[in-house]
Amino acid sequence: VIIHVNELTHPLGHSTSGSHERYKSKERLKWEKDYDCIKKMREWILENKIVNSKDLDKIESDSKKSVSKSKIEAKRNSVNQTLENIIELNTILKENINTETVKECIKNATLAPNSSNLQLWEFYHVINDEIKSNISKSCFDQPAAKTANQFVVIVTRKDLWKKRRDFNLNFILDKFKDLNDEKSLRKKKNAVNYYKLLIPTLYGNFLKITGFLKYLNVSIIGLFRPMYRQVTSSDLRVVVHKSAALAAQNFMLSMRSSGYDTCPMEGFDSVRAKKILNLPSSAEINMIIGCGIRSEKGIYSEQFRVPFKEVYFEK
Repeated sequence: VIIHVNELTHPLGHSTSGSHERYKSKERLKWEKDYDCIKKMREWILENKIVNSKDLDKIESDSKKSVSKSKIEAKRNSVNQTLENIIELNTILKENINTETVKECIKNATLAPNSSNLQLWEFYHVINDEIKSNISKSCFDQPAAKTANQFVVIVTRKDLWKKRRDFNLNFILDKFKDLNDEKSLRKKKNAVNYYKLLIPTLYGNFLKITGFLKYLNVSIIGLFRPMYRQVTSSDLRVVVHKSAALAAQNFMLSMRSSGYDTCPMEGFDSVRAKKILNLPSSAEINMIIGCGIRSEKGIYSEQFRVPFKEVYFEK
C-alpha cells in the first residue's frame, strides 16, 4: 500500500533551526495552525469520546513538563560532559583545525556576561605562521604554545570605555525611541543616567588623582550604608580582566563542544606579545590560548581537584 500525503504541516520550516514564517503566506500559516496534526488528533479523540477534555488537558500539561525536564537534564549532562573533557594539555597534535570554526567560537566568547555590558575586550585570532612562531617564543616555547595550531589572544581595553559607553547609549535610545508610556520612560531615564553619569564617574580618572578621591568618598559613605567600593583605576582593571576571563571560558567551552582543545597560558612575556600584535600601551593581555586537537601523550594527568568540602561553604 502506498499513501500519498499532499497536505502536510511543517511548523519548523526546512530544519529545526528554520522559521517557516519567513517564507510562507499568512493563509498558509493559518491553514497549518487549523490543521495541526496534534489539534486534529485531539478533536478526533473528543469526537469519539475516548477521553474527556479535562483528562486530555492533563495529559498535554504532563507531557510538556516531562519534555521540559528532559531538555534541562540533557543540557546539564552536555555541559557536565564538556567541562569534564576540558583537560590540561602540554602538547597539541600537528593537525590543522578549521579557522571558521574557531572564529565562531570567538563569537560565542563575545556573548559572555560582562561588567555594565561595556565589553572592554578584543580577540586576536592568530593564524599566520610567522606571528604564531613569534607568539610561541613570547610564551617561552612551552610545548602547548610550540605545538598550537592557532592562537587566540584575549586583550582587555579599559581605555575604550567611552566608545563602548556610547555604543550602549545609542542602543538604549534606539530601543526606547517609540515607547512613550510611563514605565518605558522611567526605564529609559535610569539606563541613560547609568551610562551618562555613573560610568564616567567610575572610569574617568582626571590626571590620575580622582581615583583616590573616589576611594575616600565611598569609604566614608560606606560607614553608613552598603556601597560599591571598587572605584580606583586598579580596581577597574581587575573588573575588566574578570569580564575577559568569562569570555575566555565561553571560548574554551565552545571549542570543546566543537571537538577542539585549548590550553590557556599565563606564562608569557606580555611586553613582547603586545609588540608582536601591535597593541597600544593601554591594552593588556588577559590570556593567550593555544588551540588545536589534543595529543593523548600530551595530557598532563587526569583532572584532580582539592576536596570539594574545602572550597564549598553553605550559609
